[in-house]
Amino acid sequence: MKVLVTGGAGYIGSHAVKRLIDENHEVEVVDNLSRGHRSAVPTDVPLHAIDIRDNDALANVLAGAGFDCTMHFAALASIEESVSHPLLYHSNNVQGTLSLLEAMQRADVPRMVFSSSAAIYGSPEKTPIREDAETLPINPYGRSKHVIEMALAKHSSQEDGFGFAALRYFNVAGAALDGSLGEDHEPETHLIPNTLKTALGTLDRLTLFGDNYATPDGTCIRDYIHVEDLADAHVRAMEALRPGDHRTYNLGMGKGISVLEIIEAARAVTGHDVPVEIGARRPGDPDELWADPSLIAQELGWRARITDLHTMIESAWNWMRLHPTGYADD
Repeated sequence: MKVLVTGGAGYIGSHAVKRLIDENHEVEVVDNLSRGHRSAVPTDVPLHAIDIRDNDALANVLAGAGFDCTMHFAALASIEESVSHPLLYHSNNVQGTLSLLEAMQRADVPRMVFSSSAAIYGSPEKTPIREDAETLPINPYGRSKHVIEMALAKHSSQEDGFGFAALRYFNVAGAALDGSLGEDHEPETHLIPNTLKTALGTLDRLTLFGDNYATPDGTCIRDYIHVEDLADAHVRAMEALRPGDHRTYNLGMGKGISVLEIIEAARAVTGHDVPVEIGARRPGDPDELWADPSLIAQELGWRARITDLHTMIESAWNWMRLHPTGYADD
C-alpha cells in the first residue's frame, strides 16, 4: 500500500514508518517538525514539512498521488499541557484531524488508522478496560481523541467506502531494538525517559507526581506497551481494513505496572541510582489504567511481544546512552 504518515517524524510515527518500510509499503511523511525530528525520517522517504491544519497544502500532497491510507499520529499528547492549554489541543488535535479528513475526502483516500488513546476512558470503574467501557475523558487531551473517534464514526457512516481503525493505546515505551530510533521530546514529560535521564545524570532527580493514589504502593498504575509492538499493531490494522470498516482496539500488555515498579526496574537495568522527590499530583491523572487487549488478538492475531519490563527499559536506555542529547538535527 501507499501510506501517508502524519506526525511521522515523531516518536511513535517514526517507528511506524520504519515498520511500514520493513513490510515493503510505500511511505511519505507529513510533519510540521514543531515536535518531530527530521533525522528520525529516512532520507529516502519524502517528508512534507507542513501543518495538518493547512488543508490546501495537505490536499496538494494527497491529490493524484494514489494513497491507499493515512496513518495519523500528528497530535499533541501531554495530559498536563492539555489542562493548561486546552484551546491548543482543540486546534491541533481536533481541527487538524478534521482538516486531514477533508483533504482525504477531496483526494479519495479511503482508509485511516487513527492514533487514539486510553485517555478517552477517563477514570474507569473497573480494570482491565474493554473497548465497550464507557468513554468519559477527564482531560482535554482525552476529550480531543474522543471527539475525533465520534467524527470518524459519523464520517464512515456517511462516506461510502471509508474505513478506519481507532487504536486506543496505553503508555508507550522503549526504542527500536536495533538502536536506530528513540524518544526525544522537549520538554520530556514521560516517565521512563525522565527516569533514565536521572540515571544518566542529565536530570538531578526524578519528580514523582503524587504518592497517594488508590493503588497498592500509592503511585499511578499504567499499562506499558513497547513502541515496536505499537507500530506492528498499526500496520496489522491497516492491512485488515476494508471499505466501510469501523474498528476500535485497545493496545497494551494487559497488565498494570506502577510508577515505583518502573523506577526500580530502571535502577536494575542501568546500575545507577535514581534520586526521587515527591511532587504534587497532576490534574487529570486517573489512579489506574490498563487494557484488555483480547479483541485485537481475536480479530487480527496481534499480541504484545515485548512484555518484559527490563527489556523494554533496556531498549530505551541503549538509545539514550548513544544519543544523550537526542537527535542530531536539534
